[in-house]
Amino acid sequence: MLRRQSIALLGAAAALIAGLVAAPPANAQSPYERGPDPTEASVSASRGPFSTSQTTVSRLSATGFGGGVIYYPNSTAEGTYGGIAISPGFTATWSSLDWLGPRLASFGFVVIGIETNTLLDQPASRGQQLLAALDYLTQRSPSAVRARLDPSRLAVAGHSMGGGGTLEAAASRPSLQAAIPIAPWNLDKTWTTVRVPTMIIGGESDSIAPVATHSIPFYTSLTSAPEKAYLELNNASHFFPQTPNTTMAKSMLSWMKRYIDDDTRYSQFLCPAPRSTAISDYRDTCPA
Repeated sequence: MLRRQSIALLGAAAALIAGLVAAPPANAQSPYERGPDPTEASVSASRGPFSTSQTTVSRLSATGFGGGVIYYPNSTAEGTYGGIAISPGFTATWSSLDWLGPRLASFGFVVIGIETNTLLDQPASRGQQLLAALDYLTQRSPSAVRARLDPSRLAVAGHSMGGGGTLEAAASRPSLQAAIPIAPWNLDKTWTTVRVPTMIIGGESDSIAPVATHSIPFYTSLTSAPEKAYLELNNASHFFPQTPNTTMAKSMLSWMKRYIDDDTRYSQFLCPAPRSTAISDYRDTCPA
């Protein structure tokens, strides 16, 4: 009897310890907070607190998109993570944006950077492919990925026509938690049906998708989005996302943390509006 009681006590203690490891901090405002309290230095860093792994998705195993690369945190101690699908732009491959994958994953996200079906795919097709990639993440990705993914907390992002595709995906799937079009290009200028928190990032000197005829009208038209923001990078060309950009990454991270993870610790980097010599314009609805 004594031995059975001892074993039972040890089992209860082990369960308690496991619960303490996996549970969010006692003072957490959201059950999805991941990682330590952010600072200006931490959100500007090229890597976050989580070590990461990656796995390739072959074109043959993908359905509705052209394969890609998945990046994910190694740790399972804090629970599951939100997922983000990212599309490159017209004629570009994922390699043009691949610095973003491990950077975002290391802060506590599962990220899939996609290859498109063809290099010439238009925004509507890229939007469908972003959603297909999210469906792959939640339903058919390797078990190590699905074990770390919360299928209810998903987001999309993309560059150029991939940014236009991001708007298409957000309009098609209002259950998404966040969307970030980057230097977006789309012939459709009106996105009143988008009901997803959306941050648009444009380049002041973009001659391919000029902000005056793309990013700014897109932002203005987001009248149904619960929150929105527009970040314009000072003197940036259309291709600014193709090299590591701290201002862009910091804002993307903060937006994704705030809306995928409901992590209000990151609101300080969004509201009041950030100011720096790297930013030529910033507009927002100032999320709480």
